Amino acid sequence: MVLKTFGWSFAVTALGLVAAIFYGGWAAFGVVAILSILEISLSFDNAVVNAGILKKMNAFWQKIFLTIGILIAVFGMRLVFPVVIVAVSASLGPIEAVDLALTDKDRYQELVTDAHPSIAAFGGMFLLMIFLDFIFEDRDIKWLGRLERPLARLGKVDMLSVCVALIVLLISSITFGAHAHQHGGTHADKAETVLLSGIAGLITYMIVGGLSGFFEDRLEEEEEREHEAAGRAGKPKSAVKLAGKAAFFMFLYLEVLDASFSFDGVIGAFAITNDIVLMALGLGIGAMYVRSLTVYLVREGTLDDYVYLEHGAHYAIGALAIVLLVTIQFEINEFITGMIGVVLIGASFWSSVRRNKRLAAAERLGEAEKADVASAV
Repeated sequence: MVLKTFGWSFAVTALGLVAAIFYGGWAAFGVVAILSILEISLSFDNAVVNAGILKKMNAFWQKIFLTIGILIAVFGMRLVFPVVIVAVSASLGPIEAVDLALTDKDRYQELVTDAHPSIAAFGGMFLLMIFLDFIFEDRDIKWLGRLERPLARLGKVDMLSVCVALIVLLISSITFGAHAHQHGGTHADKAETVLLSGIAGLITYMIVGGLSGFFEDRLEEEEEREHEAAGRAGKPKSAVKLAGKAAFFMFLYLEVLDASFSFDGVIGAFAITNDIVLMALGLGIGAMYVRSLTVYLVREGTLDDYVYLEHGAHYAIGALAIVLLVTIQFEINEFITGMIGVVLIGASFWSSVRRNKRLAAAERLGEAEKADVASAV
């Protein structure tokens, strides 16, 4: 099962590391290996959230996610995206941007770093909305009950998540502009760009997430009708998987989500290397493992067995969103970013294990009590 699920990832790892040796020797091999580990550690929460969405889709759209989705994730976000950043920020053509990435790596890194505030604002707002919509929703299963119960009550206020996100964005852009102006930085005129990029991230979430949610609701209504019909006919009920427009918009949502997660990995990679080839190899290998891990979680039903994992992943998303918005103004080590996600998901996994043990113990106790009653009778 493991080999079947992770086989492509193992193959891509081998090819990528061999390509790195041919490209730049053992030093390049080490850089690609480090970048792969960085991407996996930063994106584990991405895999958990992806799995929660992917399990709702039918087999066809799951295959689309694992084929076309991988091409978009590996080549689009890890190779093309950094070049597009440079092309847009420096008003260069695509060929000139590629040439700059290969021949003048320091200037290329400078341009990408210069574009970081607007990238972080877009990605940070998109991820923040995912987190806010999760914690403001009243759920049957709660991980941190004392925190989640009052937040769920607050979530009954219409558009609260949008209001909170806009307040956070406004504070981020104002403090960024004030800090840059105070220190005479080159970003003093970019507070407006940060604000616009953040609003673009918010709008993107509302459009893609709204459409996918709309079609998902329609599918749930159809599922309820089918269950009622099956019940009247005495037939077994079967789960209806997302298909058609619902699955298409959910696929778009997944790709934008993956893009938002990859922002910190792409930017963080420049702390290790400014070589676009090594960056693409390392981050591409990491992206493959994230996809394989997503499939593994879906096929093994891990999210159903460990019910708090999804909570931990969304708290990690919220932390990552805040980190991205803070990095508009301050530098944060990528190790810290990665460890926040690992710790939160690890804690949610451990809580899930303890819950399963408690439920199993209660079930055994109930069976023992039933046996005692039967023997007494």
